[in-house]
Amino acid sequence: MKRARRRKRATIADVAETAGVSVATVDRVLSGRLPVKEHTASLVLKAAESIGFHATPLLKTRLSPDAKRRRFGFLLQKPDEFYRQFAGDLEAATRAAAFGRVRASIEFVPELSPSAIAERMRRLGAASDAIGVVAVDHPIVWEAVADLRAKGVPAFALLSDLSSDARAGYIGRDNRKEGRTAGWIIAHAARAAGEIGVIVGSHRYLCQETAEISFRAYFREFAADFTLLEPLVNLDDSRLAYAAVADLLAKRDNLVGLYICGGGMAGVVAAAREAGLAGRVAIVCNELIPPTRAGLVEGVLTAVISTPTAALSRSALEEMERALAKGFDGPPRNCVSPFELLLPTNV
Repeated sequence: MKRARRRKRATIADVAETAGVSVATVDRVLSGRLPVKEHTASLVLKAAESIGFHATPLLKTRLSPDAKRRRFGFLLQKPDEFYRQFAGDLEAATRAAAFGRVRASIEFVPELSPSAIAERMRRLGAASDAIGVVAVDHPIVWEAVADLRAKGVPAFALLSDLSSDARAGYIGRDNRKEGRTAGWIIAHAARAAGEIGVIVGSHRYLCQETAEISFRAYFREFAADFTLLEPLVNLDDSRLAYAAVADLLAKRDNLVGLYICGGGMAGVVAAAREAGLAGRVAIVCNELIPPTRAGLVEGVLTAVISTPTAALSRSALEEMERALAKGFDGPPRNCVSPFELLLPTNV
C-alpha cells in the first residue's frame, strides 16, 4: 500500500512565485520595515491564502487598515558576537510580531560613557514609540529615562536593570540566581579549596554587581573555606580579559576557580587555553558564542550561563506593546527569562 505524500509546507519563495513578485517584496510585507504599494501587498496576501502559507494570519494583521503601527528602538552595547546575535533575534521577533505593523531600529554603542548612552537614548526615543536599552546604571542615564517618560516614550532596561523609577520595566535574567549558580558550580567543580578570581565588565552594570554579590554570598554561606579575590575589571573587552586572566595566573599559584560576570569571553578562553587550565581551574562565564562553545568542548570552561536571546526578544516586544496599549503609569514591570546552563555534556 502506497503512503500518501506529505504536502510540502509553503515557503516565502512559493508566495513570491505565486504572486509574481520578488522574495524581498514578500519579506517587506511580512516585516513591515519598508513601504509596499497597496496593490502589491494585496497580491501577496491573495497568493499566501491560495497556497496555505503558514503566516497568512500575520499578513492579514499587518495589512489591515486598522493595524497598529509601532516603532521600537533598541540600544545595545558594542557589536560583538553576542550583541549581533541579540540584534538578529530582535529583528526576527519584530518580523513575527502579531499585534500590528512593527518597525525596529537597532543601534550599537561601542562605549560605556553614560553621557554617550544618554544622548543616543534621546535621539532614538525621538523616533520611537518605545525603546529598550542596555546601559550602565548612572544618574545621567536615569535622567534620559525620565525625559523620555515625560514625552510618553517608555524606556525598558534590557539585560541589566537601572535604578531609575521612571523606567517602564526590566527585561532580562535573574542575576541573583545566576551568581549563586556560578558559585555552586565552582565550589563543586574545583579540585580543592583555594583562591577564586572574579572578573567584571564594569561596576556600573547592575546585572554584574548583583551576580557578583550573589556569587560571594553563596561562598560565605556554603563554602567558606574558599578565598574570593577582589574583582578585576575588563570593560567587556577581550584583550583586557586576556590580560586579566594572564595576570591572575602569574600571581596566584593557588587559583582554583574563576568567574567572569561580564563580557570579553574570547580573551578568557584564549588565556585559559594557552595556560593549559583544562581540568585545573573551574571557570564559569556568560553567553554561548563560538569561543565559549569551543571552550566547553575542549574542557577549558566548566560551564556557561547563557541568555535565551530569542525568548527575551519576544518578551521585549510584548512588554513594549503592553506599555503602549495599557499605559505605564504604575511601578516598573519585571520580565525575567530563565537563563540557560550549558555544560560540556549538553553544548
